[in-house]
Amino acid sequence: MTENKNQYEYHVPVMLQECLDGLDINPDGVYVDLTFGGGGHARAIFEQLSVKGKLIVFDQDEDAKKNAWDAPNFHFVASNFSFLKNQLRMLGIKAVDGILADLGVSSHQFNEPERGFSIRADEYLDMRMNQRSGDSAYDVVNTYDEDQLATILGKYGEVKSPRRIAQKIVLKRQASPIRTTGELVAVLSELAPKFKENRFFAQVFQAIRIEVNDEMGVLEDMLEQTASVLRPGGRLVVMSYHSLEDRLVKNYIKSGNFKGKINKDFFGNVLRPLSGVTRKPLVASEEEIERNSRARSAKLRIAERNEGE
Repeated sequence: MTENKNQYEYHVPVMLQECLDGLDINPDGVYVDLTFGGGGHARAIFEQLSVKGKLIVFDQDEDAKKNAWDAPNFHFVASNFSFLKNQLRMLGIKAVDGILADLGVSSHQFNEPERGFSIRADEYLDMRMNQRSGDSAYDVVNTYDEDQLATILGKYGEVKSPRRIAQKIVLKRQASPIRTTGELVAVLSELAPKFKENRFFAQVFQAIRIEVNDEMGVLEDMLEQTASVLRPGGRLVVMSYHSLEDRLVKNYIKSGNFKGKINKDFFGNVLRPLSGVTRKPLVASEEEIERNSRARSAKLRIAERNEGE
């Protein structure tokens, strides 16, 4: 395995040791990293595996494939993780011992201005994780009607006065399309709360990015599939970076559904495929946050596959 010197420049792995501990790795087991990125978490998992163990990694971003390595027990899958079950079946794998998902946008994607994720640049409004398909942020900003924009801004950005922001965007694009991140920031500037401008811009960008990539939909699809591919006793480790993601993960672990509604059998046993290993989510230490500011908002939840569910 060739060491990639740029590994941590691409994306610094958050709560690395906590993720490894959460997976409770069996050296001969089969593990899946659903968000390969720079390979930081994946390399650490791989180093704990024997030649009998296997690591399968997923990433739909073409840039991530450059960080893959050659090994008979390592497989890179160029796919969205919502196709988890089908892709594993194609590899002849029916059950796995552990699954890791580090959600959100990688440092690399934020730092590549042409991807259109960052408020700090003036580049084409793209924001697609997979640049080969789907509508871009440009399409959302310039074709969604006022109601649609207000809905996603309120739901995914959790901004105040989403209708006002939507009206401003629609009014501006009537004169000329909003083509770049810089142009969108300029439109939003008049509405940004004083001294909280960057947070406001980030919330709006987050809402558009989530819509572009259907992040909530693919997360739900993935979580439901983990229950059917994990062996009994297998571990699911999920790291989220905003409350919308964390709520879905929390509810699914708690109840087996996304509304958090508890269902019980005749004997009063909770019907759910997973059980939480930790009562509360793990968070990064102050030392790690100092080294890597992205860790500040991270919440790590660990679950175990129940027997016979």
